[in-house]
Amino acid sequence: MSLTLGGGPLSKHPPDTVNYTIESPHHALFMQPFPRRVRARLGGGTVLDSGRGYLVHETGLLPQFYVPTEDIPAARLTPSETTTHCPFKGDASYWHLKAGDRTVRDAVWSYPEPLPGARWLRGLSAMYWEAADSWMDEEEEVHGHLRDPFHRVDARMSSTLVRVRYGDQVVALTGKPKIVSETGLPNRYYIPPDDVRRDLLVPSETTTHCPYKGQARYWNLRTDAGEVADAAWSYTVALKDGHDIRDHFCFLHEDLETTVEQA
Repeated sequence: MSLTLGGGPLSKHPPDTVNYTIESPHHALFMQPFPRRVRARLGGGTVLDSGRGYLVHETGLLPQFYVPTEDIPAARLTPSETTTHCPFKGDASYWHLKAGDRTVRDAVWSYPEPLPGARWLRGLSAMYWEAADSWMDEEEEVHGHLRDPFHRVDARMSSTLVRVRYGDQVVALTGKPKIVSETGLPNRYYIPPDDVRRDLLVPSETTTHCPYKGQARYWNLRTDAGEVADAAWSYTVALKDGHDIRDHFCFLHEDLETTVEQA
């Protein structure tokens, strides 16, 4: 995400703090090989299997995975009447994807005659992430999207004093948070569970999955002054980049006030 979002060199607002000029259109495209085998499964069968894939980085968007068209079995595809036009890539054709008794409509697309600026898309196809039941990066299942090689997550111990309030009530206070710096995002402060008023937290039904940090569980804040939905989250099932913040709490809600003081 660092290339296309959050002030990256291919974002809509690239940084001024450089000694060079990138001569590119306002909406930039950049394709690079993806170094590992990727598979997608639907209905118990493999519907994409490629060790020759590419990540296409596009201004303002997450990278999209493209593979040689033959790496998606033709027997599973039925032409769709759907077409779309991208002013940067060209006219896209779509296909329905079938696996067993299941069919996902308009699951796969390609640019048969891409615009000159994206001519390298010829012969490649992409599949919507949600079209498959699961995706594998080599032998590891991934959720949400493939990990971007230009995106990183760093967690560091800190002595910063972090206080979270809801009105006049302090719901978390710590002098030993973990600061998480993630590409394209502001720093987040993760608070150890012992420094959180967990008696005020009620499990929410909301869950999310980060391809870098893992699966997050959300918490509602319930006090005498009222309830705040999804006031905090914690990574209960952590991937490698989320290992150091597992079970820590991060608070982010417009009804909460978080103050940070350097020690």
